[in-house]
Amino acid sequence: MDDLSFLRPKLSRLKLSGIMETLPLRLEQAMKEKWSFSQFLDLLLTDEVERRDFKQLARRLVKSAFDLEKTLETFDFTFNPQIHQPTIRELATCRFLEKRENVFLLGPSGVGKSHLAQALSYEACKRGYEVMFRRTGALFGWIHSGRGDGTHERRLKQLCSIPLLILDDFRLKTLTEDGQADLYELICMRYEKHRTIITSNRDFNEWPMVFTNPLMRSTAMDRLVHRAVKITIEGKSYRVHNFVQRTKEITAEAAERKNL
Repeated sequence: MDDLSFLRPKLSRLKLSGIMETLPLRLEQAMKEKWSFSQFLDLLLTDEVERRDFKQLARRLVKSAFDLEKTLETFDFTFNPQIHQPTIRELATCRFLEKRENVFLLGPSGVGKSHLAQALSYEACKRGYEVMFRRTGALFGWIHSGRGDGTHERRLKQLCSIPLLILDDFRLKTLTEDGQADLYELICMRYEKHRTIITSNRDFNEWPMVFTNPLMRSTAMDRLVHRAVKITIEGKSYRVHNFVQRTKEITAEAAERKNL
């Protein structure tokens, strides 16, 4: 096969240098299987499209900052049959983003809220959406720190432009007056533009109490719940269950060694 290196400068100029990764293989296949020119070009361009899609997905996943192991495939639906799997599967289609719906995952600690939120984030990334996953307390601490270096407004605008924002462990910590103002602005600026997933172990009726100002409370909650989907998860904690199971295993192993 002729040296193809002469193509590299031209492909690079056209920002198609990635084609060189599969060009030798595709050219060999084309000659062996007698592909038409159009078939050869189609497969070569398909390789480049897939390569770029994969690269962009990898970038979105890294930027989103969620745990890549928390997917629907790794979620144990059998542990808690109270979780309505068809509803979760429907959310995983990401049509809630198209319908501009917020999603609230509520329930006690350890029932899988954060796992499901991250699994939905992964599905959104696969479909081309930019995603950010953050714990609520840490996120608002980051926003607040911008008041000291002049980046506060820029940080808020950055969060308001993300198509899918996940606020994990919402309402676990009391927000300061500045934090309440930031949350209010975030809700109002994202309203009917971008979607938010919120996980919380607090009852939904407690959420308004995060705002001490009654008018701010009413306005923010009205916007937040508009077109929202609430899913309440009850049941035992996965973490406590795993702790008990592991303790039993260690105890059994110790007993077995003692009897040897």
